[in-house]
Amino acid sequence: MAEQQAAPLVVGRVVKPHGVRGEFVVEVRSDSPDRRFVAGAVLGVVRKSGGGDPESSLELVAARWHAGRLLVEAEGISSRDAAERLRGALLTVNRDELEALDDPDEFHDYQLEGLSVRRPDDTVLGSVVGVVHTPAGELLSISLEQEQHEALVPFVNDIVVEVSVERGVLVVDPPEGLLDRF
Repeated sequence: MAEQQAAPLVVGRVVKPHGVRGEFVVEVRSDSPDRRFVAGAVLGVVRKSGGGDPESSLELVAARWHAGRLLVEAEGISSRDAAERLRGALLTVNRDELEALDDPDEFHDYQLEGLSVRRPDDTVLGSVVGVVHTPAGELLSISLEQEQHEALVPFVNDIVVEVSVERGVLVVDPPEGLLDRF
């Protein structure tokens, strides 16, 4: 478990440069972008292979939403070419930097990933492979063992009836057809 704690969490991916002054577009992979992408925040950078130093960090100067995309400025990135070199890089934070959640019914994405998914009768369905954040709410991406495909399950109390991070189990009671392949 200590090894899992040490692994950084991906909060975004640099998509491409924006403009000529070093700003870049970030694909957000965090459920709290307004906390992660602020002036003064320091994010880890994991570059694609061959991109120089494999791990480094960036201090953010500014971040703003424009046409539904997050545009970010960082210290030392002042040209389109410098921003281009970040293309595809993953932006990370350390798990110990995450704030504690006050609500026992709230979870960080990494706490749900890997949980065994079961029905109320304890039948194993598969495991959680990720959390998809949408404007309408969160969806759990579940890899179904028997059906050999993934299904998206709304993360709502009527369907997800129990989450036990301690036991490594998430219990779902899906309506008929929800887990079927289309």
